[in-house]
Amino acid sequence: MDTDTQVKQDIAQLRVNGSRLWDSLMELAQIGATPKGGVCRLTLTDLDRQGRDLVTRWAREAGMTVTIDKIGNGFMRRPGRDNSLPPIMTGSHIDTQPTGGKFDGNYGVLAGLEVVRTLNDHGIETEAPIEVAFWTNEEGSRFVPVMMGSGVFAKAFTLEHAYAATDSEGKTVKGELERIGYVGSQEPGDHPIGAYFESHIEQGPVLEDNARTIGVVTGVLGIRWYDCVVTGMEAHAG
Repeated sequence: MDTDTQVKQDIAQLRVNGSRLWDSLMELAQIGATPKGGVCRLTLTDLDRQGRDLVTRWAREAGMTVTIDKIGNGFMRRPGRDNSLPPIMTGSHIDTQPTGGKFDGNYGVLAGLEVVRTLNDHGIETEAPIEVAFWTNEEGSRFVPVMMGSGVFAKAFTLEHAYAATDSEGKTVKGELERIGYVGSQEPGDHPIGAYFESHIEQGPVLEDNARTIGVVTGVLGIRWYDCVVTGMEAHAG
């Protein structure tokens, strides 16, 4: 058996440390924990800052460098053998709905971090860098639109448009980013990505009903928001 074949077999047999991943999920879930077992960690709040601080601390402890862009997206990078290659990226978000759960988004970020920890444990160097991302205001519970950080990164809308968004108290995205200390210097979307994927809890019963533990998403709900102004005379029907 040649060396390359042996390495591929060894990597194929790798398993993450499930207990460590679970412990990380449970520790992050304490930030904004609710009495019924959920999490309320709205974007750009003090609780969100605490969550970001914890996750980035874990990343640095794993030997990763952390970069924050101007919309507050975080990119935690493990170098590869050839750092001129675009990184393989995974990730999700750590902000939640007002009555959010422990795993939505958080699992996608911490699963990526656990992969890096496991590679470190076994002394494995990847060819390309690996980046684990967390995106700002993915939920859209406090500021609209949803998927704000990833949307700015993908050029779906401008940084200025996102900065100007306000919450119910009139606070702006830019002001809150500055307040919690997460306005980075990197322009959103200024580096290429070799590939991107996201691990996520199932949002329906399909896997459970079919006694499966994992699946690949082939389609997902898309949301489009409209601001409408209706002019006319107020009356009984409208």
